[in-house]
Amino acid sequence: MKTLLERLRHRLLPAALAAIGVSLLAAGLLTYLDPVAATLPASQAPAIDTASPAPTALLTLPPLPSPSPDGSATSRIPALATRVVVSALGIDLPVIQQPGGPNAFPPCNVAMYLQELHQPGQPGATYLYAHARTGMFLPILTASQINNGQAMLGMLVQVYTSDDQLYLYEVTEVRRHVTTLDAAFAEQAETVWLQTSEGPKLPDNQIGPKVLLIARPLSHGPADHTQANPKAAPVFCQ
Repeated sequence: MKTLLERLRHRLLPAALAAIGVSLLAAGLLTYLDPVAATLPASQAPAIDTASPAPTALLTLPPLPSPSPDGSATSRIPALATRVVVSALGIDLPVIQQPGGPNAFPPCNVAMYLQELHQPGQPGATYLYAHARTGMFLPILTASQINNGQAMLGMLVQVYTSDDQLYLYEVTEVRRHVTTLDAAFAEQAETVWLQTSEGPKLPDNQIGPKVLLIARPLSHGPADHTQANPKAAPVFCQ
């Protein structure tokens, strides 16, 4: 009996302490990620205009540790979006992290992901943005100006990831004249958001109106490595 109690004490107590620690850490991170943090006065709002400086980072957090089979903590790092395709609009762009930090001007010939949000396959919004220029997300802006973009509903969005996966989404909503990140940060379901600008760059890093396509997941599966990892050639335009 003593041997059995000793085994239970050595196995169950560390597991219980680890579970309590992870729960407390998760509660702390949820407090930091409260979407209220994205509600700022216009003069302080994070600039995400693809025709102006990119969004100001609200908070960059390390991955939440998760227990490995041997009981130790490991970091679960998600695969990153690498390519976005909307065939019906003629869009096919590599996806990269914002070069030069969150306050740098977004480059041309690529789309970028908002690193404070999520990646394909995760609960929440995967937020991809690019300039409203030829060869980029201009077709989204153009189509949105006709009947509020209703023709884009039902279009398929393909998002490739760095681990050679292809995620397929269907456009279910078009939003125009958007000036806040609140809805994207509040989103809990897996979705992909495609954003471009509706107007020219505004002074003092103000947020100009945006048009958004919101798409819901249909399926995902393996992809060819070359197709999933196109070579990005960003051009630093103004």
